[in-house]
Amino acid sequence: MKIGSSILGIQQIIEDSRTQKKHFKVVSKKKLIQPTSEHFEKLFHTQPQYIFLSPGRINIIGEHVDYNDGFVMPAAINKYICFAISKNQNSECNLIAMDLNETYKFNLKDELEPVDTMWANYILGVLSQLKNTHGLAQGFNIVFSSTIPMGAGLSSSAALECGIGYAMNTLFDLGLTKEKIALIGQKSEHTFVGVKCGIMDQFASVFGKKNKVIKLDCNSLEYEYYKADFKKYSLLLLDSNVKHTHLTSGYNVRRQEVEQGLRIIKEHFPMVKTFRDCDEIMVLKLKDQLGETIFKRCHFVVREIQRVQDAAAALSESDFKKLGELMSETHQGLSKEYEVSCKEIDFLVDAVQHEKTVLGSRMMGGGFGGCSINLVEKGTEEALIKTISGRYADTFGIELKAYKVKISKGTTQYKNNIL
Repeated sequence: MKIGSSILGIQQIIEDSRTQKKHFKVVSKKKLIQPTSEHFEKLFHTQPQYIFLSPGRINIIGEHVDYNDGFVMPAAINKYICFAISKNQNSECNLIAMDLNETYKFNLKDELEPVDTMWANYILGVLSQLKNTHGLAQGFNIVFSSTIPMGAGLSSSAALECGIGYAMNTLFDLGLTKEKIALIGQKSEHTFVGVKCGIMDQFASVFGKKNKVIKLDCNSLEYEYYKADFKKYSLLLLDSNVKHTHLTSGYNVRRQEVEQGLRIIKEHFPMVKTFRDCDEIMVLKLKDQLGETIFKRCHFVVREIQRVQDAAAALSESDFKKLGELMSETHQGLSKEYEVSCKEIDFLVDAVQHEKTVLGSRMMGGGFGGCSINLVEKGTEEALIKTISGRYADTFGIELKAYKVKISKGTTQYKNNIL
């Protein structure tokens, strides 16, 4: 189970009982930090030495290509996991998931292995690597809490991994680079959780900048920032309230399918090393050899890698109409070719396609639930939510949630009330 399905996020939408309208409730950093710090003090009778905030992420475009050597365009957002942490005087470690009211304890002298407490594995996987490379021996106490909505595809798992890596780097002066912290987080998910994720989520969580999106080369880890000034538009997430887990939803199966497809492509085109070297013509020529399913997977990957390049050009030119069109094209590929959407997300995307205030919409994240990401005109969000939520409830009997997000800094230490 993904940590996004475990960590209880703070509710982002409140209902005005007099008007029955949905209003965005922005949970400030202070309102996250203060109760987390106070809970730490209550449990350990001292103030935490450090406070860290590690953000969730969105991905503007470039889905399911981070593990296919493609390009992605993520950004950190203003929803966080907050960590309150201090060293202690022995080798015992206490992890307190405040929102779950759960505790996991272990000793650094013992061998660290995956456990039944799934959320703890994201942390243990990071600590296991640091113990092997830096000989961690001194224990610590951590309380963490989150405003990242649960199961919404905003990568609270990467926020947890990178927040722990960043905290350990500071706490024990390990000298890790941001890139190393991201890679450690990714490896933790591979080894202790069993999800063969790409690097995008962890990279965005660590490298995020306020009002910037990152075009990341998932092959070389080279990256560049693009100004995320959407002018009269904003990013609106519509949460299907359908919760997913990559372990049971087919994430690893998709990886196996595209790996098989790439092997077939290489046999016929020896110059191809990765999907980066492929073009649509190559994939179309091998349709029969690939077979129906693997052809669809590979065709999506090749087209999506190109769409990221096109989106970067659109952002550079402030061509938001083109960006929206590319987002919508991505969803069709995710739904029909990569087949990682679901009927609820397809409904949310289809429902806004003919709204004049919406430039583009698509499924975001690993799939099989979570959120759609929508590029919409500022000031029209509530009317759109009201229209869609009623239809969504009538169709599926599920309450729609919505989050208007801003692009934020990456994982950061909170110090002297300044981030």
